[in-house]
Amino acid sequence: MKLPIVAIIGRPNVGKSTLVNRLAGQQSAIVHDEPGVTRDRTYLPAYWNDREYLVVDTGGLVFNDQTEFLPLILQQATLALSEASAAIFVVDGQGGLTSADEEIAEWLRHQSVPVLVAVNKCESPDQGLVQASEFWQLGLGEPFAVSGIHGNGTGDLLDELINHLPIVENIPHNNEINVAIIGRPNVGKSSLLNAFVGEERAIVSPISGTTRDAIDTVVERDGQPYRLIDTAGIRKKKHIEYGTEFFSINRAFKAIRRADVVLLVIDAVDGVTEQDQKLAGRIIEEGRACIVVVNKWDLVEKDSYTIYDYEKVLQQNLHFTHWAETIFVSAVTKQRVEKILELVNTAAESHKRRVSTSVINEVLEEAVSRHSPPASRGGRQGKIYYGTQVTSRPPTIALFVNEAKRFNENYRRYIERQFREQLGFKGTPIRLLWRSKKVRDMESGNVNRATRVK
Repeated sequence: MKLPIVAIIGRPNVGKSTLVNRLAGQQSAIVHDEPGVTRDRTYLPAYWNDREYLVVDTGGLVFNDQTEFLPLILQQATLALSEASAAIFVVDGQGGLTSADEEIAEWLRHQSVPVLVAVNKCESPDQGLVQASEFWQLGLGEPFAVSGIHGNGTGDLLDELINHLPIVENIPHNNEINVAIIGRPNVGKSSLLNAFVGEERAIVSPISGTTRDAIDTVVERDGQPYRLIDTAGIRKKKHIEYGTEFFSINRAFKAIRRADVVLLVIDAVDGVTEQDQKLAGRIIEEGRACIVVVNKWDLVEKDSYTIYDYEKVLQQNLHFTHWAETIFVSAVTKQRVEKILELVNTAAESHKRRVSTSVINEVLEEAVSRHSPPASRGGRQGKIYYGTQVTSRPPTIALFVNEAKRFNENYRRYIERQFREQLGFKGTPIRLLWRSKKVRDMESGNVNRATRVK
């Protein structure tokens, strides 16, 4: 049985995201003093006492707003309520009851879920009850005076909330693969997420910057759950101003950090840009597995050579991610979208893979026999004593050598290439740590002679 869902509903700037962060115990939802920062549904795990649930943040509702996003935000809130076991209607205790609150309350009365009223911004416990009393007029039951910032009153709210949540007996073991969807604005990241989910999970608009938060969505294929993380489009730093976009991009970078696999989405029409190259560099820097997803392939005029020519261009411009698989898709037509998850499985498996020391040294021995390490001008030759994997995610192999500086970049790339050819590691970076080791240390018995490369 899946975890119950609690939807957070309210007008803009009443502190919904602050309360979400309080309930989830983490700073995940963007909090900024500007209406309309949250637009999509953002899910976060939360618990109270021995009960676990998911809390979903939604965009601020303004029913008389004629902007492009209002119908889409309303659609997202409605979808959140349709899957929720309960809803928390957040109002502003400092601002008092408004006509907008009354409109939302009337709308909520027609929904099929129990609703609790959380009167937020009641920082003073003494004044909280006075501030909350006004909201009895909404006709939704007892209003709870809370502070999303300080946590005042949230215990009473949650005590009542769990009475409306079903009990989950067996919570499944978490074997999710975290997949971050990264790219420039308007390359089709949200459309790709919606294609995976099969519903309008994220708001899609031609307006750049529609997605603000990093949006988590769990989908399952053949018994394997995937946590898909849609992120804000990342522009060049010189175009970014402090505010909503600044926080959004920080969320996107954090999404890369907590991902197992990153989908780097490229616009097939625009091709690889300098910003795409920088994003690829960030993925490598964080040590994440990667798949290059060329989206909008349906918009490209093609002949029998187009895909091969395009692959050559990708290899030239993204040569430092040569190990990443590439797939050409259309999020709109869903062409080859499902195949992305097959590549994700392979990349995730490679990313967490561990190889025994004996196998690593077999590969090294064969590599050295084919191509000896270079010799310096003084005639001294580099020597690899042995190697061992020290960690995974990404696979990291320490190579103990006489002097690391004797191994130039060409030879280091050769050794990495041998590991890939012999051991695979498809879709993930691997890190080689070249460690200088004095010859006398090697001969003193500190290292088992049987593990050395001969």
